[in-house]
Amino acid sequence: MHKGSCLCGKVTFEVDCDLPRPSACHCRQCRKHSGHFEASTDVPRDAVTVHGEEFVTWYASNKARRGFCSVCGSSLFWDPLDHEKHQWTAIAMGAFDTPTGTTLERHIFVADKGDYYEIGDGLPQNAQ
Repeated sequence: MHKGSCLCGKVTFEVDCDLPRPSACHCRQCRKHSGHFEASTDVPRDAVTVHGEEFVTWYASNKARRGFCSVCGSSLFWDPLDHEKHQWTAIAMGAFDTPTGTTLERHIFVADKGDYYEIGDGLPQNAQ
């Protein structure tokens, strides 16, 4: 069982499955939402239990809704709007409190990355 929380602890969550390898998204929206790039793992929606859901605020963007703590502002979730097509939700890697047992798999939307950093870890990079 993997556990995590927001910065203030009002929102906590548990994931009852192994975590798939995360991606680092460098798109403009993820950069704006997280303050840099966002690393997250896609887990089956039914494997996630959220406590303090009343403190999760959702912001709908073009293909997903982004969940963050309404008290401290921590970025927590990226949930596709089409729940029939996508049976998963993404959880920000930085929100986990327990060891994740996984490593970054790839970088996505690198064509949109900020000009203030380089990606030098040797992982695959997808333009989109």
